[in-house]
Amino acid sequence: MQTILGSGGAIGTPLAKALTKYTKDIRLVSRNPKKVNHADHLFKADLTQPNDLESSIMGSEVVYVTVGFPYSAALWREYWPEFIRNVVRLCERENCKLVFFDNIYMYDPKTIGHMTEKAEINPISEKGKVRKEIADYILERIKGCHLKGLIARSADFYGPGVGNNSVLVETVFKPLSQGKTANWLVDGSVPHSFTYTPDAAEATAFLGNTESAYGKVWHLPTSHEKWTGKEWVKEIAQALKQKEKMRVVPLWMIKFMGLFNPIMKESVEMMYQNDRPYFFDSSEIQKVYSFLPTDYKKGIRQVVEADFK
Repeated sequence: MQTILGSGGAIGTPLAKALTKYTKDIRLVSRNPKKVNHADHLFKADLTQPNDLESSIMGSEVVYVTVGFPYSAALWREYWPEFIRNVVRLCERENCKLVFFDNIYMYDPKTIGHMTEKAEINPISEKGKVRKEIADYILERIKGCHLKGLIARSADFYGPGVGNNSVLVETVFKPLSQGKTANWLVDGSVPHSFTYTPDAAEATAFLGNTESAYGKVWHLPTSHEKWTGKEWVKEIAQALKQKEKMRVVPLWMIKFMGLFNPIMKESVEMMYQNDRPYFFDSSEIQKVYSFLPTDYKKGIRQVVEADFK
């Protein structure tokens, strides 16, 4: 049995599809799980409750964590550390492998112009500090030979069906598709990487079913192209057959919007990721396992075909 904790989201859904290459026994766990594949096992659970979590993990060979708690530093501090400690404890007890789907919030802002798996860990945001804490704990248990696990990291992502889980879809694809103006945060003249969710899912499933992948942090396949915000807007507008219209939203405006919008308020501390080059290097997984990412033009076409036709 391979189990996805937090199924149904931007990563959980394509991951369930990708896992069919390796197993027919897939357990999807969430508050309201829905089948992705015909043979999926559905398990309804509140993963913040230890008893539900224990029942979700029992009998698993591999556990994938793709949970997305509400985007709040306070709630992340409340939920993530305890949740991960419980997941690790149960995986160790049940002798199952752990695959943790992670982001790059823990990296030092000075490194995000070219992020590799060896990037310096030094978060300046509260959410980044939480991510560092839980990643450190997982790696500590792996290093101590208590846990068999790996961490799969993604850049900001986009892809078919991700909806409001992707900033790129919400601020660029959606408004342009309606003939409106795209909104780019802080600086549209610097490069910004985006991971294509089907690539992330395929690679995560592969890593979870590859013995040699365990014990490490992996960057998931992401195009090496260095597109600026202006280039993203231009290419998406062309794919949508719409006029190229773009508005750059300055930091002061984001802070002002945060007075009325909780999500924008929570986004302010992360805006350092938008005011400088942001390049996510996934060459290691390409070199070791020949995993090639989808190029941006193809990814954009597939999002348009899936969601905006």
